[in-house]
Amino acid sequence: MSKTDLTQLHKALYTAQAQPALIFVPAGHYIAINGKGDPNGDLFADSTQALYTAAYSIKNVYKQSGQDFTVSKLEGTWWVTSDNYLEVPRDEWHWQLLIRMPDYVVSAVVQQTLKAAFLKKQLPLLQQVSLITLAEGKSVQIMHTGPYSEEPATLQLMEDFIKEEGLTRNGRHHEIYLSDPRKTAPAKMRTILRQPVK
Repeated sequence: MSKTDLTQLHKALYTAQAQPALIFVPAGHYIAINGKGDPNGDLFADSTQALYTAAYSIKNVYKQSGQDFTVSKLEGTWWVTSDNYLEVPRDEWHWQLLIRMPDYVVSAVVQQTLKAAFLKKQLPLLQQVSLITLAEGKSVQIMHTGPYSEEPATLQLMEDFIKEEGLTRNGRHHEIYLSDPRKTAPAKMRTILRQPVK
């Protein structure tokens, strides 16, 4: 049985260079959970746990029917209610955590699987996970290497590129976490930063 690997299937979306570049991001299916607050806080950690529990539960259901897939990397979109996002306190950050799903994953199966997973695991946040479609279209993408705290310098490269190209932001800031912070030294962490534009 072959296993679907979305990072291999959509290579351009899961690779990036140290300089910003324009890409096109077609619509994709994701399981998602929304929250607000410091990414170092309990809600963020619990939401991440719920999302991964959901992803592996869905994977196991589809694997039994002969459609196995690799669970993709954690992603997140971020937004604030102020224009100057770099000055907003971390506890005011809004986020939506995402894990990409193959296109054959459907909402009815996801809902049924999450109900069963909740009964088994008793994780309340499983009840807030849903299947969504995200279509970002034209986007600027760049690789950030290093700790999350040093992202502003990489974000500035993106902002400069967007201005130089005569573009404007057109959606939420998007991050794809290629490294596991529990296993990777901060200096070697790799995060793809993406900004939809028009």
